[in-house]
Amino acid sequence: MSLGELPTQLLEIVAALAAAPLFLGWINRCRAWLQNRTAPSLWLPYRNIRKLFQKDAVLAENASPLFRVAPYVVFGTMAVAAAIIPSMGTRLPLEAAADAIALVGLLATARVFMSLAAMDVGTAFGSLGARREMMIGFLAEPALLMVIFVASLISATTALPAIAERLATQPLGLHPSLAFTAVAFTLVLLAENARIPVDNPATHLELTMIHEAMLLEYSARHLALMEWASALKLFNYACIGLALFVPWGVATAGAGPAGLAISIPMLAGKLLFAGVGLALIETVSAKLRVMRAPEFLAGAFLFAVLGLLVHVMLGV
Repeated sequence: MSLGELPTQLLEIVAALAAAPLFLGWINRCRAWLQNRTAPSLWLPYRNIRKLFQKDAVLAENASPLFRVAPYVVFGTMAVAAAIIPSMGTRLPLEAAADAIALVGLLATARVFMSLAAMDVGTAFGSLGARREMMIGFLAEPALLMVIFVASLISATTALPAIAERLATQPLGLHPSLAFTAVAFTLVLLAENARIPVDNPATHLELTMIHEAMLLEYSARHLALMEWASALKLFNYACIGLALFVPWGVATAGAGPAGLAISIPMLAGKLLFAGVGLALIETVSAKLRVMRAPEFLAGAFLFAVLGLLVHVMLGV
């Protein structure tokens, strides 16, 4: 590790923590525009988080220490995940720990703590949401791992910064295998982040909600951390997709301060287009019944397997 890598690492963490609510606000604003509704403010997620931090927490009488600790663990794991995703540069001090499989494990850790905390109080809705969340994770993780395997076969490594650097520096060409896995990753992103068609983050209907059902017992700073972590998770998934499928613009080895300066507006531009794309998908999609979610994620796994087969048989 060199001292020149520290600014990139710190900038990525600060940018993720600061821009995640803004990215969520941008998606919500684009959805409102596409649905011909009055668009909410871009700063609304920040205001909600600030308002929650200023309130006093109310906890259930039978809440265990796990219920209190879970928001900090979930937020911490998402912050660590943001630190190992090459959103602006590929030369990071945490590069040795930036294995893509370990990243999937970090995301799974946050899911487990959220589910355990949701069941801790013993409410019906918390247990319902936890079971559904674990079902989604059980089906989404194999598809995500298959996407990563295809990218690792192309770049001969499972380290996410190295994958992004090799894809960004190699000659521009068509990779049908990456096209299939990009579709699979998009489906996983929608499912893992409680977006339409798998879940609707704007509803509180008891029979359909998944993510929101696990947060009903939280309040004040605990709910603020959970909401911030949710926005950070969506930001992280978007950056993973950009690193795998649109890696151009990140500061690679030898780029120096100039490359890092260029990577900041490049990341902002890519996130703008990603937000519009996600909002468009959610606008033209209908909410699936919960029992149809396995079919949705089976389709994601199928696309990832097709990408793997295309790469193995055609070498592209």
